[in-house]
Amino acid sequence: MSVAERPSAATHEVTNQPPPLAPLNLFTSDRVLQEAAEREGAGWARQALVEAGESWGGEPLLEWGPQANENPPRLKVVDRYGHRLDEVEFHPSWHELMRLSSEGGLNSLPWTETERPAHVVRAAGAIMTGQVEAGHGCPMTMTFAVVPALRAQSEIAAEWEPLLTAPAYDGRLIPASEKGSAKAGMAMTEKQGGSDVRANTTVAEPVDGGGAGGEYLLRGHKWFCSAPMCDMFLVLAQTEDHPTRPSCFHVPRILPDGSRNVFRIQRLKEKLGDRSNASSEVEFDGTWGRMVGEPGRGVPTIIEMVGHTRLDCIIGSAAGMRWAVANATWHTAHRAAFGKLLAEQPLMRNVLADIAIESEAATALALRLARAYDEDDVALRRLGTAVGKYWVCKRLPGLAAEAMECLGGNGFVEESGMPRLFRQSPLNSIWEGSGNVNALDVLRALAKQPEVLAAYFDELELAGGADARLDAFIAGVRDEFADLDGVEVRARRIVEKLALAWQGSLLVRGAPAEVADAFCASRLAGDAGLAYGTLPRGLDLAAIVERATPVAA
Repeated sequence: MSVAERPSAATHEVTNQPPPLAPLNLFTSDRVLQEAAEREGAGWARQALVEAGESWGGEPLLEWGPQANENPPRLKVVDRYGHRLDEVEFHPSWHELMRLSSEGGLNSLPWTETERPAHVVRAAGAIMTGQVEAGHGCPMTMTFAVVPALRAQSEIAAEWEPLLTAPAYDGRLIPASEKGSAKAGMAMTEKQGGSDVRANTTVAEPVDGGGAGGEYLLRGHKWFCSAPMCDMFLVLAQTEDHPTRPSCFHVPRILPDGSRNVFRIQRLKEKLGDRSNASSEVEFDGTWGRMVGEPGRGVPTIIEMVGHTRLDCIIGSAAGMRWAVANATWHTAHRAAFGKLLAEQPLMRNVLADIAIESEAATALALRLARAYDEDDVALRRLGTAVGKYWVCKRLPGLAAEAMECLGGNGFVEESGMPRLFRQSPLNSIWEGSGNVNALDVLRALAKQPEVLAAYFDELELAGGADARLDAFIAGVRDEFADLDGVEVRARRIVEKLALAWQGSLLVRGAPAEVADAFCASRLAGDAGLAYGTLPRGLDLAAIVERATPVAA
């Protein structure tokens, strides 16, 4: 019998595989996000969030997110004739993600919605978009966060804020005024300094006197320039009159006369994750910029931007947790082994419940902190941002690994999306200040503004008397500040306790009893091991897992 004559036959039937998780509505499928958004004041925007969940859970989740990471950006230093370009090329999916986020107001909502609280709405939207594709969130975050920093120089803000908050996107490197919109990046760190920006060597020489709002020419390098394809950047540089205290500068890619500013991209970074987004090394050599804020006050000026980007680190990590939990609970709800669904097996159920309460606690903290920004609660913002940035971002990598393990070998395969999530998971803990930087920032806040600790405990005590374990834990946190000997060595543990107390207070007040009970028993009473899946007996694990499992449309 010839090969052509041989009968074809299937070798096996595909069974015991979960149905695709997408498309799905990322808002209506998530009970925790819906409840947290309503609780923190985003009820007025529910319909918009439902529509966003439907939109992002379709083609962006299915195609654009994977495509943007499988086709990373490319640097074009020169054109075919040798003319300097310093351009970054992206896959069309990247531009679609940027467009959709811009149209949804993730770059602008708190600055354009003046009548109603909008930070919580934006945070809920970012939790959805972060599940689809985290990399494009970098330029969206910086564009959102640069606005309050630019307001330190009113004339620059008047020119650029309408462009930065426009609900539109145009990725071409042409004057922003022609596009009607703009995106922002930042360039702070240098080879020799890293987080220690006071060690920067980039210098700025004044043109016609300089000073706040004045023109300068910059010369130097930046070891990390985030999103170099953006239209403008905030840059730190030293001036002759303040050689040890950097100033902040607004540096556009296109000069007022329409020509290109000197912005030499040396290379794009090859990163563990965040592969869809471009990060670069750049050099300035006679690069034109204007000073933002007072000379020598660059760090306080740019910290307005950093505070908001740290908020987004927390939101982004909460998004990663939610997507990890969604995949783990969905897979195990449809996959059987040894005669029973995985999600029904006691030990797997313990793992799923444990990562589910971690994710819910992160979402609760992120949206409550966003409300503090809406209410301009300076004290809670100041301490809560550093505490949340340290703790929530630190918890994502372990949770992402555990969720991957729930899918077994399938979770280790790129098609599952879990490797991409895992590679991305450490980023938010490193970007905008590592764990140590944020832990020490908590101590700095307490030293300079001791009233913030009283405000923080007032927040925790809103749940006072509701759970004895929480009350005892909060009392223990207070004791940490009775003896400040060796406090810097203990900084991480102190910040960890501050975070757990806040999450416990939020869950006791707002989550179902089974979730709050499990959190208090494992995180506050210490009745659990160090790994996920070590919740104590007597908890309603089935209800916790059911709550976390995505609700299909």
